[in-house]
Amino acid sequence: MTVRTRFAPSPTGRLHLGNVRTAIFNWLFARHHGGAFVLRIEDTDVERNVPGAEAGVLEDLAWLGLEWDEGPDVGGAHGPYRQSERAELHRAHARQLWISGGAYPCFCGEEVSSGEDRRYSGACRSLEVDVARRRVEAGDAHVLRLRAPDAGEVRVRDEIRGDIIFPAKDIDDFVLVRSDGRTTYNFGVVVDDMLMRITHVIRGAGHLSNTPRQQLLWEAFDAAPPTFAHLPDVLSPGGGKLSKRSGAAAVADLRGEGALPGAIVNYLSLLGWSHPDEREILTVEELIAAVDLDRVGASDTAFDPEKMRWVGQQHMAALEDDVFRAGALPVLADAGLDGAAAVEVASALRGRIATFGELAEHLAYVRLSDGERLARFRAGIAAEDVADGAKEVIGWAASATPRLTSWTRSAVAALIREIGQSAGVGGRNLYIPLRLAWTGEVHGPDLATLVMSLGRDEALRRLETVRAQ
Repeated sequence: MTVRTRFAPSPTGRLHLGNVRTAIFNWLFARHHGGAFVLRIEDTDVERNVPGAEAGVLEDLAWLGLEWDEGPDVGGAHGPYRQSERAELHRAHARQLWISGGAYPCFCGEEVSSGEDRRYSGACRSLEVDVARRRVEAGDAHVLRLRAPDAGEVRVRDEIRGDIIFPAKDIDDFVLVRSDGRTTYNFGVVVDDMLMRITHVIRGAGHLSNTPRQQLLWEAFDAAPPTFAHLPDVLSPGGGKLSKRSGAAAVADLRGEGALPGAIVNYLSLLGWSHPDEREILTVEELIAAVDLDRVGASDTAFDPEKMRWVGQQHMAALEDDVFRAGALPVLADAGLDGAAAVEVASALRGRIATFGELAEHLAYVRLSDGERLARFRAGIAAEDVADGAKEVIGWAASATPRLTSWTRSAVAALIREIGQSAGVGGRNLYIPLRLAWTGEVHGPDLATLVMSLGRDEALRRLETVRAQ
């Protein structure tokens, strides 16, 4: 059996971390088993569709490296891959169920219910076949309902949760086709999964409530259902449902921030799954080799932005130097740094960042105004209790800097040591006044590298403005 998984998003907006995690698990599982990953667009809810959203979904998946084997843009043997283009297939299978007796026309309307449980009463279930057919042919408004079992149980086998039992009495004769001809979600999904030969339906636990109805549809078609696997829910850091409002960033936003796609795939794969050796930092190739359903848990898991950032830092540190520079140098150029100085600053900042966008947070010193820098110097000297001797440190620095004949990182480091010896101070009493004078910060990456990037003239000018205040 060739494994076939699918990801079936609705084009209602860009992908976010919550729903792209489902795509990641489906893609990794298919690749692990040498199977196919199918992309299907469920676009029948026209009112909620957003123009351009489908293109955005494809762009997000492609950036993450989740290439699909069949889909709306690449085609395949089981298309079309937009649900809106599969209406004829849905109608044919609806008629098949009606003919076989697995479904029946209902002339009561879609929203009719009986009693407090809001279930359909079954009033049209016992209509004679000929009577129902004549009414349909006469154009009477109707829906098509599944003929659900009256008693017993619906048993669903879930690869993660085991056997799940649903009492049949809790499932009414639900609607398959609406009066306007549109199919309902559960019917369309089953027909499409069946025709696309999907072998494994891997999705979030929120879909568990749909599964018994879908199981009944598979049985009505006398077809073997796919293997179901419902991933654990991902909760927000605060414990509620993960959403864009509660921390589930859009994939497009992460891309704009310079995140590494491999790091995102790595982190999201850890939400509900664990490596056999308990490793947490994994390449995509290592994930493909390891990810399977037997190590996916059923308990809810929580999105941890700090953990995601840590994973990003590890991936950033592991990049090949040329790949790192290709991502980092454009950010430094925007900040006003280029050439050898930019390369050294990028290297100094590498261990501090999880995304290339974070570089900008460490480069504010380049274009910091004198007024802001001087205000930070005064406040920082007082807050850090290093006022004693600070004036002498700055004075010695302003005197020694013009004498430096070589302006390299090692030369600046030697200059800082000389300033400390001349002023008779070291440690924080040396570095905090100098760092504040040159960058406006109390802490940061290697000071000699930052000062070197400023150039001798600018470094001296900044010292002079501090000495003159």
